[in-house]
Amino acid sequence: MQLKHLRTLLSPQDGAAKVTCMAWSQNNAKFAVCTVDRVVLLYDEHGERRDKFSTKPADMKYGRKSYMVKGMAFSPDSTKIAIGQTDNIIYVYKIGEDWGDKKVICNKFIQTSAVTCLQWPAEYIIVFGLAEGKVRLANTKTNKSSTIYGTDSYVVSLTTNCSGKGILSGHADGTIVRYFFDDEGSGESQGKLVNHPCPPYALAWAANSIVAAGCDRRIVAYGKEGHVLQTFDYSRDPQEREFTTAAASPGGQSVVLGSYDRLRVLNWSPRRSIWEEAKPKEIANLYTVTALAWKRDGSRLCAGTLCGGVEQFDCCLRRSIYKNKFELTYVGPSQVIVKNLSSGTRVVLRSHYGYEVEEVKILGKERYLVAHTSDTLLLGDLNTNRLSEVAWQGSGGNEKYFFENENVCMIFNAGELTLVEYGSNDTLGSVRTEFMNPHLISVRINERRQRGMEDNKKLAYLVDIKTIAIVDLIGGYNIGTISHESRVDWLELNETGHKLLFRDRKLRLHLYDIESCSKTMILNFCSYVQWVPGSDVLVAQNRNSLCVWYNIEAPERVTMSSIRGDVVGLERGGGKTEVMVTEGVTTVAYTLDEGLIEFGTAIDDGNYTRATAFLETLEMTPETEAMWKTLSKLSLEARQLHIAERCFSALGHVAKARFLHETNEIADQVSREYGGEGTDFYQVRARLAMLEKNYKLAEMIFLEQNAVEEAMDMYQELHRWDECIAVAEAKGHPALEKLRRGYYQWLMDTQQEERAGELQESQGDGLAAISLYLKAGLPAKAARLVLTREELLANTELVEHITTALIRSELYERAGDLFEKIRNPQRALECYCKGNAFMKAVELARLAFPVEVVRLEEAWGDHLVQQKQLDAAINHYIEARCSIKAIEAALGARQWKKAIYILDLQDRNTASKYYPRVAQHYVSLQEYEIAEELYTKGDRTKDAIDMYTQAGRWEQAHKLAMKCMRPEDVSVLYITQAQEMEKQGKYREAERLYVTVEEPDLAITMFKKHKLYDDMIRLVGKHHPDLLSDTHLHLGKELEAEGRLQEAEYHYLEAQEWKAIVNMYRSSGLWEEAYRVAKAHGGANAHKHVAYLWAKSLGGEAAVRLLNKLGLLEAAVDHAADNCSFEFAFELSRLALKHKTPEIHLRYAMYLEDEGKFEEAEAEFIRAGKPKEAVLMFVHNQDWEAAQRVAEAHDPDSVAEVLVGQARGALEEKDFQKAEGLLLRAQRPGLALNYYKEAGLWSDALRICKDYVPGQLEALQEEYEREATKKGARGMEGLVEQARQWEQAGEYGRAVDCYLKVRDAGSSSLVEKCWMKAAELSIKFLPPQRSLEVVRTVGPQLIGIRKHSAAAELYLNLDLVKEAIDAFIEGEEWNKAKRVAKELDPRYEDYVDQHYKEVLKNQGKVDSLVGVDVVAALDLYVEQGQWDKCIETAAKQNYKILHKYVALYATHLLREGGYAQALALYVQHGAPANPQNFNIYKRIFTDMVSSPGTNSAEAYYSWADLRDVLFNLCENLVKSSEANSPAHEEFETMLLIAHYYATRSAAQSVKQLETMAARLSISLLRHTQLLPADKAFYEAGIAAKAVGWENMAFIFLNRFLDLTDAIEEGTLDALDHSDFQDTDIPFEVPLPAKQHVPEAQREEVRNWVITVSVDQRLEQVLPQDERGAYEASLVAASTGVQALPCLITGYPILRNKIELKRPGKAANKDNWNKFLMAIKVREGRLRDGDSENSTLEEPPPTTRRVGGAVKKAGQALTPAPHAEMELLFFISGMFFSALLSSSRVLFAQTSHSPVCQDVLKFISQWCGGLPSTSFSFQ
Repeated sequence: MQLKHLRTLLSPQDGAAKVTCMAWSQNNAKFAVCTVDRVVLLYDEHGERRDKFSTKPADMKYGRKSYMVKGMAFSPDSTKIAIGQTDNIIYVYKIGEDWGDKKVICNKFIQTSAVTCLQWPAEYIIVFGLAEGKVRLANTKTNKSSTIYGTDSYVVSLTTNCSGKGILSGHADGTIVRYFFDDEGSGESQGKLVNHPCPPYALAWAANSIVAAGCDRRIVAYGKEGHVLQTFDYSRDPQEREFTTAAASPGGQSVVLGSYDRLRVLNWSPRRSIWEEAKPKEIANLYTVTALAWKRDGSRLCAGTLCGGVEQFDCCLRRSIYKNKFELTYVGPSQVIVKNLSSGTRVVLRSHYGYEVEEVKILGKERYLVAHTSDTLLLGDLNTNRLSEVAWQGSGGNEKYFFENENVCMIFNAGELTLVEYGSNDTLGSVRTEFMNPHLISVRINERRQRGMEDNKKLAYLVDIKTIAIVDLIGGYNIGTISHESRVDWLELNETGHKLLFRDRKLRLHLYDIESCSKTMILNFCSYVQWVPGSDVLVAQNRNSLCVWYNIEAPERVTMSSIRGDVVGLERGGGKTEVMVTEGVTTVAYTLDEGLIEFGTAIDDGNYTRATAFLETLEMTPETEAMWKTLSKLSLEARQLHIAERCFSALGHVAKARFLHETNEIADQVSREYGGEGTDFYQVRARLAMLEKNYKLAEMIFLEQNAVEEAMDMYQELHRWDECIAVAEAKGHPALEKLRRGYYQWLMDTQQEERAGELQESQGDGLAAISLYLKAGLPAKAARLVLTREELLANTELVEHITTALIRSELYERAGDLFEKIRNPQRALECYCKGNAFMKAVELARLAFPVEVVRLEEAWGDHLVQQKQLDAAINHYIEARCSIKAIEAALGARQWKKAIYILDLQDRNTASKYYPRVAQHYVSLQEYEIAEELYTKGDRTKDAIDMYTQAGRWEQAHKLAMKCMRPEDVSVLYITQAQEMEKQGKYREAERLYVTVEEPDLAITMFKKHKLYDDMIRLVGKHHPDLLSDTHLHLGKELEAEGRLQEAEYHYLEAQEWKAIVNMYRSSGLWEEAYRVAKAHGGANAHKHVAYLWAKSLGGEAAVRLLNKLGLLEAAVDHAADNCSFEFAFELSRLALKHKTPEIHLRYAMYLEDEGKFEEAEAEFIRAGKPKEAVLMFVHNQDWEAAQRVAEAHDPDSVAEVLVGQARGALEEKDFQKAEGLLLRAQRPGLALNYYKEAGLWSDALRICKDYVPGQLEALQEEYEREATKKGARGMEGLVEQARQWEQAGEYGRAVDCYLKVRDAGSSSLVEKCWMKAAELSIKFLPPQRSLEVVRTVGPQLIGIRKHSAAAELYLNLDLVKEAIDAFIEGEEWNKAKRVAKELDPRYEDYVDQHYKEVLKNQGKVDSLVGVDVVAALDLYVEQGQWDKCIETAAKQNYKILHKYVALYATHLLREGGYAQALALYVQHGAPANPQNFNIYKRIFTDMVSSPGTNSAEAYYSWADLRDVLFNLCENLVKSSEANSPAHEEFETMLLIAHYYATRSAAQSVKQLETMAARLSISLLRHTQLLPADKAFYEAGIAAKAVGWENMAFIFLNRFLDLTDAIEEGTLDALDHSDFQDTDIPFEVPLPAKQHVPEAQREEVRNWVITVSVDQRLEQVLPQDERGAYEASLVAASTGVQALPCLITGYPILRNKIELKRPGKAANKDNWNKFLMAIKVREGRLRDGDSENSTLEEPPPTTRRVGGAVKKAGQALTPAPHAEMELLFFISGMFFSALLSSSRVLFAQTSHSPVCQDVLKFISQWCGGLPSTSFSFQ
């Protein structure tokens, strides 16, 4: 911000005459200055002094000069000034709104010390500081003052924040104190804020910090909590003096501080968040600045000085003029003043958040302001000065603003509509919509205030094209959603927001009531609709009818009148409402009934007096009566009782009118006596409650006023004794007993014995009460009383008396109750039966007489039927087994479903006669399918057909008829029926019949005959769509002939024949209609043509007026000219468009030219001022003489063009000499040159160029060469010849250029020779740089024609070695390339080799690449998928390379699911301990243990391969850095698992080892963290079941089923682990991703488990051993001791342990011996000399690796070389020989089991040898 001096308001004096204080008014209109002489001077906003007044002392006895004015401030309304004086007083002067008004003291506040400073921040609140250190508050409303806070130090300065809701005070000790009236949610602290180094005389509270300065010549900016933000130190500046005063701009963005001869300006930088110092304003001889005042809009700053001068400065950042209508003054980054230059009005636009205003626009008919900041949007209404600032994130300026509503701005941005109410700083609402048309959005903001409703803000908008949403903008919720069947094209809420109007594309007008959510279609063909302003009256147009709804609550009541044109608007004013209708070229006003409008408006506005006055003028009609009723209700609610009395009088409610009259007299009397509203008097309120029959409210009102007597009198007057006595009891009224006696006597006098009896009963006198009841003929009440009191029951005489009375009164049920109570069941049953109390009778009979129950149920049913309670009778008949009666009762009770149920239980003959009756009911309910079924059950199919026919359901009737009638009979029946329907006028029913029998043409003929064209068109469209257009056209012609033009128009339009409509209206003289149709349907220019014809038919002035009205005058003139109607065009231009006359002459001339009338055309061209066109016309026709004549006479500039045209003619005749002469005469040698070039006469062209345009000679020569090049071989030969000539002439540079221009024209040898020649010449004769360019140009071209050697030689001539090598490489001459690189530049040898490799790789020559780069070749093998060749080649390399590609191949195989092939790879090549391979080994293991079909003897070799690979891996891991790592331990576990699996398969091959195989399967369960749990438990369970261990089998298979369920559910959370407590089988196992056991086997297991569970023959407990632990568990739960697992079975070794050499490896001796026996002997018994051989299938002959040795499968394995093994085999052999010999059993064959031997072989390798113990049977 910069300060610019404007003027001096008050001239300074020669001596000290200090300006003590200054102030600007809040409305910016007044400026006050107080001088040292205590006079207040008043200036206007332009700086003109307009008034003054003197202040006065607190006490005149001290004299007029006994004080000084220290503070001054205007009130917020700018009508008062507060003056703070040093004589301990504050005066408030009322100065008025106008200049010259009398100045009056309206408040004074006496203080205890001098006032030092003063502010007026808010209405009624003045804040001031005292010399004693207090800061106080003066309230102008109460005329009292109070202390806000006190200090011990003189108050030197006082200021407020920008909003005026917080104050700062500066004190002489440097303290700065802050106080908030309202912290506005900032959360800033109050109290002592900071201690400034000196008294802060200059103190300002800006938007972002507090600025303080004083005598130390330092300016300090403090943060919001008192920390120092910045310091400006001028203490070392000798020109600076102390700072005396400061002022912050109204927006808080700038601070000005005054000192000696200088004003310093600080501006806040929002981007840097610091204060920036602007250039100070230095004014010589200004002296000390004593006061500063900033105008409230920020545009002016005034400074008062020590010498009494007042200077005014302009404060602005910049100014701009907007559209020459508005001046924009930026007084700060966040504040702009917008001034209307024509009216002088100003609006201050300010960002409340201090954001910088970036751009200001004035939109919406120059009424509305729109401005952006970085985070907000500023909007304002210039007329009402209502401004808003809302949060708004920038969207690139894509917002669209609509200002149709005066209260709210609608902003569309990216599919979102935002509403901002002017004057509000919050968005009113925001919704998503894609429809930006203001006619599809309606907003109502408090347009008509409603009683009891503070704010009423509603929005209606389109969610999609068929859905309207209505939103309450105050609550922000949806209050209605309308789903419509067709597209909505207009909508609007009424002013109160209770009704919504909308129109759809079919021109149907709908009214929606928001409160009841009801939608009503109120008008068809609606072309105009609008609410009457200020009311709920609706005006709409329907074709030629004006429709008015005076009472929108009754939409069916519409007032209609005929009009001849289109409604264009509504005008309301001057006490009348008019509908403006355009009829042709005139506008007619139709006046509405203002009285009816006024009543509704008066009611809505709550002006019931006006409504009454209006009703007084009307006669009593049903409408008027409804209005009186409405008014009576509303006036009662509003307590306007006189009006209510008048309403009831008018309605004839005499009682109410009289009651209200008395009430009004009471109210009036109270009002006269006490004043105020008489309706608030308690008697009036009580009487109104009585009028509403709310007696409790009236009682409460009386009792509140302690008017007990009046409340009792009210009840007595109404004979409501009970309420009266209740009041008396509640209030302890002394007349209570008297009231009771009087009440009893009154009851007896009025013969109300019943009520008297109740009274006696309530008082406890039972006998008296019974006596009164019997006297009153109420024995039932007497019986009830007796039944409740045992002492009365004991009185037999009394009971007999009562029962007699009951029987006499036929109250048999009561008598029965009494008899039952006194234990007389027989009499009780008789009474119950007589009294039809069958429920009690049946209950009694069930207890006392069971045989009678069935008879009673039937009698009960009969009784209920007599009582018409047929539905209740049904069940009783069923209980009594009376089916027919039950059916009749069900039918009579219309219990149709129950009837059907009963009928379905009966035999067919009984039920068939009832089914049709039930069917008739379902026919009446239109449930035809059920009725049809019932008719069918009752053998009445014909009735079903009739039913469908009468219901109009012809398809179903036809379908049913086709089942039981012939098709031709059905057709005849339907057509006959249709003709009958047609005679009765039931055309739709007839149509349905015709269509049902596929005769739509008969229906079409029927509709045409009866002129029902819409239906006819509908059927044609449905059944003959190809004839629809012709039908519409035919109907249009017929209707036109009948004179029904509007209907004809509709059909012509449907036939898309709008021209026929126009011609129809033209022929009828209805030009307006013709124009309307053409404009609506004829495209862009059709209506103009019709208007033209219309005008032409009128002619003269009438035509001009019409065309002017339609805005088509110029278009009509053009159209006339286009259609050669030049006379009409000349007439129109003559009358109205004289400036068009030359244009028409021109067009007429062109027309004459086209007609060949050249002489007339020449004259018209000249009249049009276009002689050149005449010249061109003659030139075009080659009439050179005439062209020359016209050109010379009228357009000399065209003479040259005539000559040029003549020359062209000569050229066409090939007369080049004549053409050249003419062109030279026309001074156009360039044209001659071009013509020669085009003709290929290059010699003549060069001649002309040389003689007349020598500057173009060189360019022409080059062009000639290019042309020669384009001519191909012929042209190339010319270039070669020319090049030779240049060469012979020694122009080698030109020769080279020519040679280089030669291109392949079919002779590559010629091209090569030319290029080589060019290179040769350049090398020999041209400079090195040029020769290098030529060679670099020729070389690539030679390579392009595959002359690689020639190109390379050229390169070598100039020592371009790399380029030569590249040429050889390009030609794949590798030897030459290598030789050149080796001989000339060895650096390029690797370059050549690299390219050679790339070529081999790209060409796929892998075998050749192997010799060059093995790794690249191997990678290429991998890319090509030649894995075998890759592995074979890699095997010839080192171990590392081999295993890299083995790993790659294995990964590929695993990805393809080939784990077996991957395993074979590692069997063949070994398993290195590379950590990179660990995942491969794990994947092979996982795939192997998860694969199916591995639980068999045949799978042994697969398991053995896995075992051997893992063994090899573990051996390698021991020698690697991974030894004893977690991975090593995991692979050791996998090796153990693989060994178990292999041993299990080996055991499965030998019958004797079945149990051993089962134990291995069970032992594997402890490793289910690595195995699929479901598969492991299945195999263990099946194995246990096979060997008869059913307990374990049941537990394992049950667990297996639980796991399968868990896999299905995806979680193991539901598993029960109780069976496996205290075992080493893990609970936490991975959930298998899929089922590993097929469904059939799972179902088989499920069936077995269920069977065993049902039998309950097994105990569900795992077997235990001597440890008391599960026998297969390694860990004893009781001791925690862990046993070693047996290598043969996996079971724990508890005794007979055989230790192996490897630590931790052992076997159970029994299991070991059993395994050895199985190895040596295989069963085979000889019978009768025959041998029966039992052999194990050998595996296919594949190569395997066992323990590191390769062998062929199928060959016998060599026994272990160890002596122990041989000894064992020998001993076992000897034993078996002896055993068999003694048993006389001969073995035909003794052989070794190869797989079992392989197991022993592996154990020997794994454990460092077999055990040394001998064979034992112990």
